[in-house]
Amino acid sequence: MPVYVQNPDPRSLVERPADDLLAADTRMGAVELLVRDLDAMIAFYSGGVTLEVLEQTGDTAVLGRAGRQIVRMRRMPDLPPRRQGQAGLFHTAVLFDDEPSLAAAVASVARHAPRSFTGSSDHLYSQAFYFDDPEGNGVELYADRPRETWATGSHGLLEVATNPLDPNAFLRTHLARPIAGPPPATLGHVHLQVGDIGVARDFYVDALGFEVMSDVGSALFIAAGGYHHHIAVNTWGTAGAGPRAAALGLGRVNIDLPTADDVDALRQRLSDHRIETRHDGAVLRVDDPWGTLIQVGVEQS
Repeated sequence: MPVYVQNPDPRSLVERPADDLLAADTRMGAVELLVRDLDAMIAFYSGGVTLEVLEQTGDTAVLGRAGRQIVRMRRMPDLPPRRQGQAGLFHTAVLFDDEPSLAAAVASVARHAPRSFTGSSDHLYSQAFYFDDPEGNGVELYADRPRETWATGSHGLLEVATNPLDPNAFLRTHLARPIAGPPPATLGHVHLQVGDIGVARDFYVDALGFEVMSDVGSALFIAAGGYHHHIAVNTWGTAGAGPRAAALGLGRVNIDLPTADDVDALRQRLSDHRIETRHDGAVLRVDDPWGTLIQVGVEQS
């Protein structure tokens, strides 16, 4: 079984005070994509991934499910494509409630864009299928296994693997159980490519307040509230990358906190770490070390 070898930094195993952490019910907000062909991208995420178009005005579109935003897109045709080796988006991960809902979405993408499939994996805590959207942005569709089945190793971190997952067998098994209406979905996590894992840890864990759930050396999986990961960072092909140049692809990452007090606490923690922020009274904005905009606000019910 190809389980990743954990490589925990000693800091990951030290219990941290609650004031150093994001709230347990932190959630990921929408991922913003800067796109060239807005119509083609809407067709993929709606006709394929089965998201609903929640808003569309001019060069902007918002897609999601049941009123909750998952992907925001802005048409920026003059931007160049992201260069190879540049930090940015690895994938946007759409979480489905159960295996039949996941199977329905995977089958929908396969019908709509059969050449977009890039792979599938059993990660122990989840089952995942990977695609590329029409502009090369990675997309993961996945469903979690019950949390009580997630295994923690002797190192104190969550076990993660990339075991084989046969997509045809998965579909044969789970498409036999029909679902009513579009499969329910949320944004489960965002996976980023960065230039240095240590620098990413300093920002996303020590300053922003996520906890390390798994650490495999070239990739770090971090979360709030004990989830397997809300954000992952890796250096697979981007080790040593510096600040991002303006390009198509990732625009910003949104994080939703439960209350305004949580946002204020984060602003103070970032200030304590001498990290510059901008706050307009509604949202807190901060750039990660590679220039990716992180926008934090209160979750809208």
